[in-house]
Amino acid sequence: MLQHVMVRGIEKSDIFLDDKDRYSFLDRLSMLLVKTGTSCFAWALMTNHFHLLLRPEKSKLSSFMRRLLTGYAVTFNQRHNRVGHLFQNRYKSIVCQEEPYLLELVSYIHLNPVRARLVQGVDALDSYRWSGHAVLMGNHTLPGQVTDEVLCRFGGSLSEARRNYRLFVMEAAAKGHREEFVGGGMLRSCDFLHAQPGAEAFDERILGGGEFVEDVWRVEQDAHIEDIPSLESVVSDVAARYGISPEILCTSTKERTVSAARAVACFLALRVLGYSGATISDLLKISRAGVTVAAKRGETLVKDGAAKDLVSNVKILTTSP
Repeated sequence: MLQHVMVRGIEKSDIFLDDKDRYSFLDRLSMLLVKTGTSCFAWALMTNHFHLLLRPEKSKLSSFMRRLLTGYAVTFNQRHNRVGHLFQNRYKSIVCQEEPYLLELVSYIHLNPVRARLVQGVDALDSYRWSGHAVLMGNHTLPGQVTDEVLCRFGGSLSEARRNYRLFVMEAAAKGHREEFVGGGMLRSCDFLHAQPGAEAFDERILGGGEFVEDVWRVEQDAHIEDIPSLESVVSDVAARYGISPEILCTSTKERTVSAARAVACFLALRVLGYSGATISDLLKISRAGVTVAAKRGETLVKDGAAKDLVSNVKILTTSP
């Protein structure tokens, strides 16, 4: 699941004293992203804190963050002849619903240096080294940062996507601070609903609609993998629904029926069951960006009436005790 992670220095002290510290942190972050298969969509290094937008794929967030924070703290203390804790308690993380919040979170996190006046506007942010925005704009690199899954949502060509993404960021800059993106905002703004019958579920640790909140609660309470249909079985069911073989779904053919079936399979696996883009990509032999695009198309096909029965069956399987 997508998670907005925030880490602060102990007693609000600085955790980056110079650029060497920042490079050290980014080297460690990049290495761990690649090594653990964790997707990073956005990041920003401030002075006494940092933000990450992560989607753990093969390892748990807690394990990833422990390795990142412990390793950096040791290096920082050695370099600056310091002892003791560097970070304030445990990191803070907000579980986020990918749609419709992924792009808003990407822009919100990348705009942190602008809001803090570390840089003057989006023009300066385009080349600012300590935010993932410059990576999306093609001015810096960070191995492990996901760019294609973000940019593919803004246009077909790379130049068009970057231009539209930048316009999106400029529009977001005018919105200022968004309390709900750092936790507790939805709870505080909807507190009066707490005791109202029929009100949507909400949780200050979770950014998303009522159904998503309940889904996260359910996963926390009963995370038995045997209750979740396997990705292979989803592909088989979709293939049967479209009258084709499961094997052909896992090829690169663009035949119309196969393409539609693949889109529905991506939607069910990614949006309904929560399989990672990497896992789906490996099975269906398409890129992670292709999975995202196909899932969006699959959602449209389902809304138009195609394979609605498959969605219903999947939801029954994932919610049954």
